[in-house]
Amino acid sequence: MSQLIAHASDDSFETDVLNSAEPVLVDFWAEWCGPCKMIAPILDELAANYEGRMKVVKVNIDNNQKTPRNYNVRSIPTLMIFKNGKIEATQIGAVSKNQLTQLIDRTI
Repeated sequence: MSQLIAHASDDSFETDVLNSAEPVLVDFWAEWCGPCKMIAPILDELAANYEGRMKVVKVNIDNNQKTPRNYNVRSIPTLMIFKNGKIEATQIGAVSKNQLTQLIDRTI
């Protein structure tokens, strides 16, 4: 996993994501989720490609249940782009790097 990807917990979500000066792509995921593992390398690439313009943060839904519940995460992977503490875009399910790049470029 890329060193450019941070891991947020229920306790650190506000600091890591909501109060971030730059947009944040949040990946709600779990160890047992196959599609989550499929998109992990894409997220590593995107974290590098958008370094300085956006950060990538993962939230493990098994270890942190409050935050996904607060954002009505019902299936994983769920990707949300937060800007100025608000959700600007949501993508549910695994998608291609091209689709995710388009979503990011439209949002940030």
